[in-house]
Amino acid sequence: MFGEEGGVPFQQILPAEQVVAELPVQIVDVRDSTLMDAVAAAAGCRFDLSVELPLRARVFRVSESEHVLVLVLHHIAGDGGSLAPLARDIAVAYAARTDGEMPGWVPLPVQYADYTLWQREILGDESDPESVLATQVEYWRAELAGLPECIELPTDRRRP
Repeated sequence: MFGEEGGVPFQQILPAEQVVAELPVQIVDVRDSTLMDAVAAAAGCRFDLSVELPLRARVFRVSESEHVLVLVLHHIAGDGGSLAPLARDIAVAYAARTDGEMPGWVPLPVQYADYTLWQREILGDESDPESVLATQVEYWRAELAGLPECIELPTDRRRP
């Protein structure tokens, strides 16, 4: 989840067991004629990332043998590049469950947090003027010098 404290954003990573408990999948009965409206309504709900996971799942039951899974993923948690692996994992899980089994995934050897730690190790600290990070930050400060602090664009909330 993502919150803000004193104007500073932060990420809260929950243990997998807690995520399963916090991500109830709603099963909603719909008629074939109202399915698309129901899907659009599910996809159009806003997220409150300070208290909600950036993922929602809903199953629409059209009949005893026809169901539609709707996953809504906030862009803070996924992008175009992450959709293909997500779809693949859902297909693998679906195939395993239809065979009465659990998907046989092994834990990933690297998590995103590992990547960020590695990135910090490689780039160094911004307070060290000799670090790659400090050099890059200084380069972009010089390149962007003189530009307005903020470009006024329509937003859904005031900028802090």
